Amino acid sequence: MVDLEKMRTIAKETVSRDDVRYLIGWRQGTYGFRVSPHFMKGPEEAEKLIFSPLCSNNLATYLTLTEKLPVPRGEQPDSRKIAVMVKGCDSRAVVQQLIEKGIERERVFVIGCPCEGVLDLKKVEEKFPGILSPVEVEWSGDKIIFTLPDGVKEVPKGEVLAKKCLSCRYPNPVMSDITLWDEVKSLGDGNYEDVKEMEEKNPQEKWSFWKDKFSSCIRCYSCRNVCPMCYCEDCVLDRLNPQWINRSANISENSAFQLARAFHLAGRCIECGECERVCPVDIPLMALNRKLAKEVREQYEFEPGLDPESKPFQSSYRPNDKEDFIL
Repeated sequence: MVDLEKMRTIAKETVSRDDVRYLIGWRQGTYGFRVSPHFMKGPEEAEKLIFSPLCSNNLATYLTLTEKLPVPRGEQPDSRKIAVMVKGCDSRAVVQQLIEKGIERERVFVIGCPCEGVLDLKKVEEKFPGILSPVEVEWSGDKIIFTLPDGVKEVPKGEVLAKKCLSCRYPNPVMSDITLWDEVKSLGDGNYEDVKEMEEKNPQEKWSFWKDKFSSCIRCYSCRNVCPMCYCEDCVLDRLNPQWINRSANISENSAFQLARAFHLAGRCIECGECERVCPVDIPLMALNRKLAKEVREQYEFEPGLDPESKPFQSSYRPNDKEDFIL
């Protein structure tokens, strides 16, 4: 069970440490069902922290965004730790960043928040339209409790949870320096039923499906910018010399962009679903990512973001890997 007082007490203690620079958590948004990242620099800010089914944001993204080197001339790098609150999927992102040397273990303090699933805002706002004032939401067994302006409403979890949470096998942080409350039960069984549905289509049906989806892409780059694993300073999809992908938003360039991203995430995607959540045109990007995750898991017995001592998938080698394709 979520204990907000315990969370805020630990947050106060954490930011009061000499070796911690600030803490990244969640706070109530300015309207409706919105929640915002909260950069807490002093103990007096702890009362703003929340943890609820609305806390979708994967805060691990900020670990590679806020501490870019080099620092301004005349200044020295701040070597203090960044504290970050993580759900299960978020913690996998932290682990994968560590594996890839995107961050250093001694520079981060991880606070684990076992998670019972976050909400799909599109489902919620369709069920409760026109809500502008901030809303409180909490877990209660197999239901979600909404405290709305016109009273308290109970909704079955399955009606409003994000799709990613229904297949999640790691709702508890896989790595943390401190875990805030008891572990919760996983909702996923790892059978990839959503992927198998797409696999059963013939090639023409698959192309028709993705052509329709990719045609709607406006190349806003939200999927890339929100992804905790897309932290390269020099993104190949932005390069002009050589220019691998044109800026044009058409089916050819959109397909190249989306497929390049998907394959760059093979063996790296931790299935947090942030790309799909922020897509303004509702492209089911996780259908691509989970297909590759399924192949990596089944063909190579590898899952990213679980073991900080492991090697990156695409740089690992085992003598007993299948090599039937080699003539």
